[in-house]
Amino acid sequence: MKVLLVGESWVSEATHYKGFDSFTSVTFHSGADWYNAALRSKGIEVEQLYAHDVPAKFPFTKEGLDAYDVIVLSDIGTNSFLLPTETWLQGRSMPNRLTLLAEWVKGGGALIMAGGYLSFQGFEAKARFAGTAIEEVLPVTCFTHDDRAETPEGAVPVINDAAHPVLAGVSSGMPALLGYNRVQLKSGATLIASVNGDPLIAASQVGKGRTLVWTSDIGPHWCPEPFVKWEGFAPLMANMITWVSGE
Repeated sequence: MKVLLVGESWVSEATHYKGFDSFTSVTFHSGADWYNAALRSKGIEVEQLYAHDVPAKFPFTKEGLDAYDVIVLSDIGTNSFLLPTETWLQGRSMPNRLTLLAEWVKGGGALIMAGGYLSFQGFEAKARFAGTAIEEVLPVTCFTHDDRAETPEGAVPVINDAAHPVLAGVSSGMPALLGYNRVQLKSGATLIASVNGDPLIAASQVGKGRTLVWTSDIGPHWCPEPFVKWEGFAPLMANMITWVSGE
């Protein structure tokens, strides 16, 4: 089983003021360490394509996508797929990789979208998946505005379909989450778990393929340390991969 995790990284620039003088520093961060470790602990091979590499390195062909059993999009907006270097800097026509990915799913591929500030519609609606080919294959529809639900007080998930394979072997009592993206369940999709009455885990069959959403994060801050350290975290995340891949 080979998984491509797309996104879930960022680069930060800080300005340091020391009296009369100042200087800047740049640091790289990945929010996927807990998630990647969880999948690997269950024997799943995961490769992470960092966010800054997506415009140039996310596959442009079906053959490129076929190298993976599952694609996971996490905290990476549509611009990174729609504006490759050839288009953005050179004005060249290139394949629409959102359409390519959606067609790959319909032909038997497996896609997961995890929540985040640049997932679904995202922070200030900057992720912009509403109205795209990706939204068409997801089990949920996106709002057209900033869809974040910040729950600093903690929001405890509710199980809606305890018999679903995604929950097999997962211990009961999911810890509280600190936020998620609000979405709407599509007719015919399966609601597996919810949070504050909104979909948390939802799944669907799309053509010959499968899609699933986890509308919270795969690590802090929305998915805090008590959740990623919970004994059910690794089996839950691995089950999502297994189910969507059809194995």
